[in-house]
Amino acid sequence: MAVRLDDLDRKILGELQTDGGQSLDDIAKSVGSSKTPVWNRIRKMREAGVIKHQTYLLDAEALGFEACFFVLIRTSEHDAAWQQSFLKALKGRPEVQEAHRLAGDIDYILKVRVKNARAYDTFYQALISEVRVHNVTALLSMEEIKSTTILPL
Repeated sequence: MAVRLDDLDRKILGELQTDGGQSLDDIAKSVGSSKTPVWNRIRKMREAGVIKHQTYLLDAEALGFEACFFVLIRTSEHDAAWQQSFLKALKGRPEVQEAHRLAGDIDYILKVRVKNARAYDTFYQALISEVRVHNVTALLSMEEIKSTTILPL
């Protein structure tokens, strides 16, 4: 269920999405309000689950994670036990930045960030030793054209 937000809430969320590390004073100034009402709105949006948590975005390449693979997985198994072991395997691997269950010919797509192709192979070998999959296709991203966490409010 969507939470009702007014224009000020949306402006605050826009500021937080752009730079979550800015001060409450700066946010209040940017949205044309004072500090206390802005803080109260942020608190209420956290309580309502609109704001999940505060985090910092790191530059993967600057930290040596130069390879980004999109991994397409097909499975012939769809029972609850397989799904549980698959989810456990994914959650235990920090290389997996995103995982989505899909409709269509491909069952799952993963976004995997690693240092290089050898590191991807290590990830791949570990994954297939833990869970049975029918087919895996890995696509190497040659260039990241756009990546954002900002929602269009």
